[in-house]
Amino acid sequence: MLEHLKKIVSIFRNRYITATVLFVLWIAFFDQTSLIYDIHLTRKENQLKAQKVYYEKQTQVAIEQLKELQTNPANMEKFAREKYFMKKSNEDVYVLVDKNNNLVDTLNIKAK
Repeated sequence: MLEHLKKIVSIFRNRYITATVLFVLWIAFFDQTSLIYDIHLTRKENQLKAQKVYYEKQTQVAIEQLKELQTNPANMEKFAREKYFMKKSNEDVYVLVDKNNNLVDTLNIKAK
């Protein structure tokens, strides 16, 4: 054990090795742009890129729905019933959800 400690101390007596080790430690942990911070930023960048792809797909879906609504008035009524649960004055709308509060089905039953 003592021999290993003497070897380590003798290595760090060289000022270039000591300076290099201190520099690496400083860059890795203490600097404003440390490696840990850089890894954090890289992860955040990847998350934001994934969100960008998701929102671009959602934008395309919304554009397609808008075109569909603008071309056919019957589609507008279907969209209002399915997305916003709108109903006519003489009917009842029942919304079914599962355990996770996700929409299962909607039933439009005319009132008597």
